[in-house]
Amino acid sequence: MSTREDISAMRRQYGEIGLKESDLPSEPISLFNSWLNEAAANEVVVEANAMVLSTVSENIPSSRTVLLKDLTSEGFTFFTNYGSSKAKAIEENASVSLLFPWYPMERQVIINGSAKKIARQDSEKYFATRPRASQIGAWASEQSTVLSSREELEKKFKEFEGKWPADSQIPTPPGWGGFIVNPTSIEFWQGRYSRLHDRIRYLRTPDNNWQRVRLNP
Repeated sequence: MSTREDISAMRRQYGEIGLKESDLPSEPISLFNSWLNEAAANEVVVEANAMVLSTVSENIPSSRTVLLKDLTSEGFTFFTNYGSSKAKAIEENASVSLLFPWYPMERQVIINGSAKKIARQDSEKYFATRPRASQIGAWASEQSTVLSSREELEKKFKEFEGKWPADSQIPTPPGWGGFIVNPTSIEFWQGRYSRLHDRIRYLRTPDNNWQRVRLNP
């Protein structure tokens, strides 16, 4: 049997848990919070707040995993080096997509929207809560640039580690901070039997409310 045949034979039967409009809220953020909490409580899900961020730069799409670090009615926040490829792509094209792939729960959420930098003081506030090693790593890594070796990175980490004593406060790097993704649509996908999956999409209306529609699977 060839590799292609092996892949084509991969299947699983999805469950009976579905999405009924009568059980859903009029806006998507509270539903997302419920799903996120359920994913976080699921022992099989690894990093429930991990999301795939997709951007487009020079007509080339690119995806990578980042961590959701805040959620409000305004949007979804993550942090990165502002010199990274993802940050440069957002500068060129603010339209992005987020995907939360909670496979063990037969669920996924897709968010489309626009990203922008958050206020500097908010980035500094979050940076102060990060583990010390992560703070030093943010200084040591020139994210997305070419490294000559692993040893080069570890040497830079040691240099910055020695710059600040263990009990000192490490400042936020000037080129590091957060982005918030303001959603224009949020789609909830729940796996169902016979591939008749449930897809509920919330669309933001011009008056900043939400319209809810059901999509064919």
